[in-house]
Amino acid sequence: MQVRFADARPQGSYDLALVAPQNGEAAGLPSAAAGLARDAMRAARFDGEAGAIVELFVQDEGATRRLLIVGTGKGEPADYEKAGSALVARLLTSGTETLVVDLSTANASPEAATRLATAAALRAWRIDTYRTKLPPKQQPTLKDFVIVGADGSGWEQNHAVVEGVALTRELVSLPPNILYPESFVERCRHLADMGVEITVLGEERMRALGMGALLGVSQGSAREGQLLVMRWDGTGGAQKEPVAFVGKGVTFDTGGISLKPGPGMEDMKWDMGGAGAVAGAMKALAGRKAKAHVVGVCGLVENMPDGNAQRPGDIVTTMSGQTVEVLNTDAEGRLVLSDALTWVQRNYKPKTIVDLATLTGAMVISLGHEHGGMFANDDSLADQLLAAGREVGDKLWRMPLGDAYNKLLDSQIADMKNIGPREAGSITAAQFLQRFIEEGVRWAHLDIAGMVWSAKPGATWEKGATGYGVRLLDRFIADNYEK
Repeated sequence: MQVRFADARPQGSYDLALVAPQNGEAAGLPSAAAGLARDAMRAARFDGEAGAIVELFVQDEGATRRLLIVGTGKGEPADYEKAGSALVARLLTSGTETLVVDLSTANASPEAATRLATAAALRAWRIDTYRTKLPPKQQPTLKDFVIVGADGSGWEQNHAVVEGVALTRELVSLPPNILYPESFVERCRHLADMGVEITVLGEERMRALGMGALLGVSQGSAREGQLLVMRWDGTGGAQKEPVAFVGKGVTFDTGGISLKPGPGMEDMKWDMGGAGAVAGAMKALAGRKAKAHVVGVCGLVENMPDGNAQRPGDIVTTMSGQTVEVLNTDAEGRLVLSDALTWVQRNYKPKTIVDLATLTGAMVISLGHEHGGMFANDDSLADQLLAAGREVGDKLWRMPLGDAYNKLLDSQIADMKNIGPREAGSITAAQFLQRFIEEGVRWAHLDIAGMVWSAKPGATWEKGATGYGVRLLDRFIADNYEK
């Protein structure tokens, strides 16, 4: 679906949408249909709540036209985002090809109009690649989403972010026979055409660097692990140390020898959601030519239980030199991240690192699907991420760290265990990662296990991959590193 801004309504057939604030009048109602529209709103108990819709057919300019009146609440940008999403959700498979949203008399701010466009584009995303018998009534028909009478100057940059979210959703959605470490890399190669510098480390190179934790996870798979590095410098070298994003990329997680239960295991195709978010964020930053220096690192492996797989009780040596007693091979994401974190610190010396991972089921138990969990060693970084999340709707909730939790990882035979006791599982996972953060580095760990996939439609997505994390990271950079 194409989203665009125009000065006037197009010619030909189209549906028309007008907006109404909370407890206010709809702006720009066709004069011949104003009474009917007000009766419809009254009958539907429509009060302008953001995203609420009243639909009717009216005579307009000599034609019978579908008219939708959509609520914009208090008129905040977030309210317009709900309106844009609701319109697409209503019309995407309706048979309509063109929707005109007329904001000429709505007094919408440029940011509000841009957010409406962004939400429309995000909500229209689908992946029907493998559906060969989709009934016609379930196929998308909406091709053109036209916003009239509003300042769309911010849309180009937001469209770049939408493209980043789309990449993340595609990566998260693809089945594990199609998406594995090497093919993940190939699907990110096009970022080089946008100015992103791409480096890939295979297993031979990682073995030479001593990345025994990541390779220990990968050794049970026929697919070779990869370390994907994407660097974007939009500062022309002015920012010497980049901000680092590090993503867990377990393209399929069986649990290894500590095998997961069979029912629901198919969901583990999205255990690379953290790496997917990093890749999408890098595309967003490059697409809008962000004036920032950022490096994204994705640790990509497949966790499988073959005869060469890592065993419970094995001890691995990480790139940092610290040793880990692997008590549970299903606590593999932290092993992958430990070496990725060490590698980026040694090679780029970032002052700020944010890692993202679908790390623990315990986080879903704690926060459900409403917030990602955040752990941070720096209050200012935590506040920046919380603010960015609030602004774009990728919500976070800060969780604690502390010595008492850290001690739960002590091993009698190695420097640490890869799991603690059953309680505080998300916290001990974060404490594990903190052991690989160097002194003076601001670090935050985002456990997004409950956020990358949704069993029901949401504000800006159909059920399935949400693209969580891309808008969060992009806004974090825009607010704090671009001048």
